Amino acid sequence: MSEVKKFNEYRERMNERILNLDSKIIKRIYNIDSRAYEAGALGVKTKELAGLAASMVLRCDDCIRYHIQSSAEAGATAEEIVEIFEISLVVGGTIVIPHLRRAVEFLDEIFDV
Repeated sequence: MSEVKKFNEYRERMNERILNLDSKIIKRIYNIDSRAYEAGALGVKTKELAGLAASMVLRCDDCIRYHIQSSAEAGATAEEIVEIFEISLVVGGTIVIPHLRRAVEFLDEIFDV
C-alpha cells in the first residue's frame, strides 16, 4: 500500500474516531483548522503552501504530508512545493532536513516521480 493511501486512510479513520468523542472543544478546533484554509483574501493554494512552510519549521510530519497533498490538490506544482521546502530550511535551519527527506519522498509519490 502506498504511503499516501496509508496516510489518508489512517487520518480519516482516526479523525472519525476523535470526532466521535463528542468533545465540543475538539470539534471547534477542527472547525477552526478547516475554515482557516478556505479561500479569502488569499487563495486556498497560498494558504496550503503557508501551512506547509509552518509545518516544516514546526517539524510535524503528519502536517507536512497533509499540506503537500492539499497544496497539490489546490493546484501547486512540485516546483512550487520545493520552493516552500527551501524557505522552510532557511527559516527552520538544518534540523528540518530529516523532515525534508520524508517530505520529498511523499512529494514524489503525489507527483508520481
